[in-house]
Amino acid sequence: MNTTIERKPLALPGGHDKVLLHSCCAPCSGEVMEAMLASGIDYTIFFYNPNIHPLKEYELRKNENIRFAEQFGVPFIDADYDRDNWFERARGMEHEPERGVCCTMCFDMRFERTALYAHEHGFPVITSSLSISRWKNMQQINDCGVRAAAKYPGVMYWEYNWRKGGGSARMIEISKRENFYQQEYCGCVYSLRDTNRHRIASGRPRIELGVQFYGEGATTGEKPKDPEAG
Repeated sequence: MNTTIERKPLALPGGHDKVLLHSCCAPCSGEVMEAMLASGIDYTIFFYNPNIHPLKEYELRKNENIRFAEQFGVPFIDADYDRDNWFERARGMEHEPERGVCCTMCFDMRFERTALYAHEHGFPVITSSLSISRWKNMQQINDCGVRAAAKYPGVMYWEYNWRKGGGSARMIEISKRENFYQQEYCGCVYSLRDTNRHRIASGRPRIELGVQFYGEGATTGEKPKDPEAG
């Protein structure tokens, strides 16, 4: 962790002392993790992302997150990859636009499981790395988080803006420093389909899984883009 960064100390809402962090991927969670570590916040990572498709991509994103968490001894909860459940919930939403009702369903599903785990294991606060990506609608994510937490007495969702104060820029810096795997689509099969359609229409090749890494942009002079949070 870069200890030279001057950060404003963070404090959990409600005076609580620990938080369950839903993580979607290493690039998005890297800055969130380092910010909480710098403030001495006790947190555990909860990786529950059954939307990510295919399995190869899911394993790539999960293992990068595990690798980074192990550097700091942060507990990592590897939850179910129940993609059949996800596909059942997404039925009829296969052609909804990005940031639409399918995304709301997806956030709801993941936060519902996060909130349940928090309730069962004594975490008073949950939050997510999803909202740090500028590809995402922060209000949509926060609404889903608040709704999920409200089902359980004693659990609340932390609506912190991880993009502010240079958070978005540090997200890219950390991703380059750690040579994180750089996903090129949101995560679900429909975003993979739509991204490939756009690439083909613009004369670009289809996405190749497991070949793009942030550190490569630093050496070739290319400017890495924000991760497409899953």
